[in-house]
Amino acid sequence: MATDYPLASELRRSAQTAHAAGEPLIVGVAGSVAVGKSTFAAGLHEAILAWPERYRVEAIATDGFLFPNAVLAERNLSMRKGFPESYDVAAMRDALAAVKAGKRVVLPRYSHVTYDVDPHDSLTVEKPGVLILDGLHLAQIERPGRPRLIDALIYLDADEAAIEAWFTARLIPLMRAGRNDPNSFYWRFREWDDVQCAEFAKRVWDGINLPNLREHIVKDRDAAHFIVHKSADHAIATIHRRT
Repeated sequence: MATDYPLASELRRSAQTAHAAGEPLIVGVAGSVAVGKSTFAAGLHEAILAWPERYRVEAIATDGFLFPNAVLAERNLSMRKGFPESYDVAAMRDALAAVKAGKRVVLPRYSHVTYDVDPHDSLTVEKPGVLILDGLHLAQIERPGRPRLIDALIYLDADEAAIEAWFTARLIPLMRAGRNDPNSFYWRFREWDDVQCAEFAKRVWDGINLPNLREHIVKDRDAAHFIVHKSADHAIATIHRRT
């Protein structure tokens, strides 16, 4: 049942507390690239919709707060995309503070086809009951001495080898689809066969995603309220509660 989704009961109590204070509940789902953040967030979204309170729930990936590719190129950060400095953290803080204050907020979205922020696709939210964010480096949003913007931070954890396999399994189909789509970022790789695509995925993992995970993303694990460890088949093995 949707209501049995991991952590749903704990979050329901948190939502009730937030609403008693006149605020929405903001939930963050953090973890490595390809660890399954969006899938987990989608399941949580469905579970919350089934609560008797019938809260209005919004969900969005924080990829939309990456600086656009043109800005990253200007700042010589193209090869650091996904690292903490590639995000407009100030804009993210302002947006979440506005959501907390009950204002109407336009949240940017990201296209995994163009591999860039999509200026034509945004999400407008106004007084949601629950806002679910999934993304990288969510802990850096918070500032010492200031009220928390993310009420419950969930970190999805898994063995590095499993995450690498999931990353490769996600990337290669995108590269295949790009062979037939001139608008896709992956169109440039259209002449590559699957072996070359797999070699590329390995280089990206070893050179970008794994260092980012080890040096930066794990900071979200240290700050999380809940750590969800997944096994190699994506099943949830353990949940560690810090609250």
